Amino acid sequence: MAENNWGRWGDDDERGALNLLTPEVVKEASASITTGKVYPLGIPIQSQGVPIMDYRGTPMRLTLQNASDEGIYAAYGCHDGTGAHEDVLVFASHTTSHMDALCHVYGQDQHYNGFSKEAMKTHTGASRLGIEKVGAIAGRAVLLDMVAHMGADNWLEAGTPISGADMAACAEAQGTPVRAGDIVLIRTGYLDMWWSIEADPTAEQPFAQPGINNDGARWLAERDVVAVGSDNAAIEVIPFDENDFLTVHKILLVGAGIYMLEFLSFSEMAADGCHEGFMTVSPLNVTGATGSPINPVVIG
Repeated sequence: MAENNWGRWGDDDERGALNLLTPEVVKEASASITTGKVYPLGIPIQSQGVPIMDYRGTPMRLTLQNASDEGIYAAYGCHDGTGAHEDVLVFASHTTSHMDALCHVYGQDQHYNGFSKEAMKTHTGASRLGIEKVGAIAGRAVLLDMVAHMGADNWLEAGTPISGADMAACAEAQGTPVRAGDIVLIRTGYLDMWWSIEADPTAEQPFAQPGINNDGARWLAERDVVAVGSDNAAIEVIPFDENDFLTVHKILLVGAGIYMLEFLSFSEMAADGCHEGFMTVSPLNVTGATGSPINPVVIG
């Protein structure tokens, strides 16, 4: 099942659909490796040339020390030209390629499994459902190339909804059935569209995006997938389906405990016709965080 997984793995469960990834399921998933080619899915962390939501600000990479700071090494007896370079990284947890923790979104004042929104505090973060509860993920990944399946040239038009029937037909056409315990990746072409517009400084970036609608989210939940990833900002279609803010997030994160991976790049996989593989995802182990940057890997 399931669109509502509250209580399915106990009243105190904080891992949601990841409970489906048993050692047996992971071992079986490794059989999806055929070519051995490795596909990194993360986009660059940089201040320009990547999609950013204004209120989150741009990522900053600051230099903590470099060769101009060689004087600090004198205290260690260093006089032979030896030194080190270090950085400071500053960026929002839901910018660039990232994973949503189950505490990211709530509906009717409740998070997944009935935990109150009050479990999230400004000064301490989330006492329930934080990203640290994820650990590491490994399993079978299925890439649904909706751009190719729906006959688009390079990307789906902004605001295009993707339904359960659309994904079912795509999976059948590709010969990649979606199974319980899978990580489903959905290619809309949004990043390709964004980068094409970014090359034109006079162009305006649209907020509207293609993505799954409520029907699509329920279709995924019914198939007991553990995570859903896409190449857009929110996985869900924007404007939001039924004019309900973050409606797909509420179905997947809040109801089903299914994790969401956003701003992933599938261009290389799509070019190779790779629609199935073994995927690993490891968010940063930040206590109480609502999300984390990621650079997932699929082995085709």
